[in-house]
Amino acid sequence: MKNNRIFHVSLLIVFAVVAQTRGVGAQVPMPNPGKPRTVSVPAVKEIKLKNGLTVAVVERPAMPLITVQLLVKNGSGAEPKEKAGLANLTASMLTKGTKTRSATQIAEEMEFLGSSIFSFAGWQNSSAGMSVTSDKFDAAMAVFADVARNPVFSQEELDLEKSQAVDGLTANLSQPGFLANYVASTYSYGEHPTGGTLASIASITKADVADFYAKNFRPEDSVLIFVGDISPDKAVAAAEKHFGNWQGAGKRPGDPSVPTVGSSKAAGKTLIKRLLVVDMPNSGQASVNFVKPIGGLGRRDKHFYSASLLNSLLGGGYSSRLNQEIRIKRGLSYGAGSSFGWRPTRTNFGARAQTKDESAAEVAELILAEIKRLGETVATDTELSPRKSVLTGGFGRNLETNQGIAGALADLYAFGIPTSELNAYMNNVNSVQNADVRSFASSNLFEGDLIIVGDYAKFKDDLAKRFPNVKVEVVKASDLQSSGAQ
Repeated sequence: MKNNRIFHVSLLIVFAVVAQTRGVGAQVPMPNPGKPRTVSVPAVKEIKLKNGLTVAVVERPAMPLITVQLLVKNGSGAEPKEKAGLANLTASMLTKGTKTRSATQIAEEMEFLGSSIFSFAGWQNSSAGMSVTSDKFDAAMAVFADVARNPVFSQEELDLEKSQAVDGLTANLSQPGFLANYVASTYSYGEHPTGGTLASIASITKADVADFYAKNFRPEDSVLIFVGDISPDKAVAAAEKHFGNWQGAGKRPGDPSVPTVGSSKAAGKTLIKRLLVVDMPNSGQASVNFVKPIGGLGRRDKHFYSASLLNSLLGGGYSSRLNQEIRIKRGLSYGAGSSFGWRPTRTNFGARAQTKDESAAEVAELILAEIKRLGETVATDTELSPRKSVLTGGFGRNLETNQGIAGALADLYAFGIPTSELNAYMNNVNSVQNADVRSFASSNLFEGDLIIVGDYAKFKDDLAKRFPNVKVEVVKASDLQSSGAQ
C-alpha cells in the first residue's frame, strides 16, 4: 500500500511539472499533415449484356471475399410526391419474400452462408447488395438474384413495413434535427422527404410498389458490380446465368423530374433570403440550419471538387471551422457540420448545429458569419492543406475494402461519370486552388434559408435583436407532427 501511495504521488508531481512547463490549459500544437498519398484503383472491367445490363468487375484476389451490388438508376426522385417513401418501401420489400422463398427463408439461407443482403433507396438510385466468402459465392448469388428479380411484395409484409415506417417517422418528427431536414426538403429544396410523410406512406398500396419496381428495376438502367476475389470471366458468367434473361416488365419511365431552383449565382450579398422558425415548445434543444439549393451545378460539374473542399473546411469533421467556432471555442453544441446533397443538375447545401434553445439565435449568427467569411476571404494553405489530406485520406481508406470500392463505383454510375474518375480523385482534390473555394462560396452560398426548430419563446427576443431586419415566418411543429404533411 505504501509503495502504491509513493507511486501515485510521483505521478502527480510529474503531471504538475508538465502542466507548469506547458502552461495551464495550453493545447499541444497539431502536427503537420503528412505528404499526400496516391491511391491506385485496380482496373474496372466493364461488359454490357445483350439485355442492356452493365457488368462492372474489379478483381482483388488478396482476400477470399466478394462483394456484389446491383445499382438501379432510379430512386426517390422518380416517385410521385404524393407517394413519397415509395422507393424506400420498394427497396426494403426486396428481401421480404420472392416467388420461391419467404423472408425468413432468405434470412436463414444467407445466414447459413455467412452473409446477408442489404437494400436501400436514395434520391438518385436504389441498390441491393451482399458480401460473401469466395467459396460460398455461387449459392449466395442464387439467393441474391432471386431477391433482386422475383420479389412478390406480399400484403402482409408490406403492411408491416408501412407500420414500421410510420412508427419511425412519428418518433423522428419529435426530434428538432430531423424535423428541420424534413421541412427543408420541401420549403427550401423543392423536393419531398425521401422517407415519406405520414399521409403518403399510408396511401401506398401493393400495386404502387409493384408498379414502381416494374418501371424502374430494369436491366438497361442498372449496373451489376462485382468487387473482390473474382475474375471478370467468372463474374460475367454469373451475371449471364442469373440476370442474362432479365427483361423490364413495365413501361420504361422517362427521366426523373428535377425540381426547378434558382440560378447558382447569388443575386446579391445578402445571406438570408428567408427565416423560418418551427416552434416546438419544450423541445429541450434547437436545431439551427442554413440551407441553400444550388441550380445548374450537378455532380458531374467540375466545381464538385471545389465544393467538396469547401465542405471539408466549413463543416467536415472535428477540426472544421463550424465545429471549432461553435463547439470548441464556445461550447454551444456537441457538434456542427455541413453537407452537399448532389443531384445530376443541382445540389442541396446545408450547414447545421444543435444547441440549447436559449443560444439558437447566437448559433445562427455564428453559422452565417462562417459562411460569409468563406465568400469574402481566401483561406490560407496552412488551413486548406490539412483539409485536402482529410478528403484524400478518407477516400483512400474507403477504397481499401470491397464494399468501399463497390459504393464508390455505384456513385459514379448513378450519375453517369466514367469510372476513370476514381484514379483522378486525389489529383482533382489537390488541384483545387484556395481562390476556387472563395469563388464557389461567394457565387453559390448566399441568399439561403435559415431554418430553426426549437422552443421559440426561449430565443424569440434574441433572434429579433440579432436579425432586426429579417421577417420571421413561424409554423407550429405540432401541425407537422399531427399529420406528417409538408
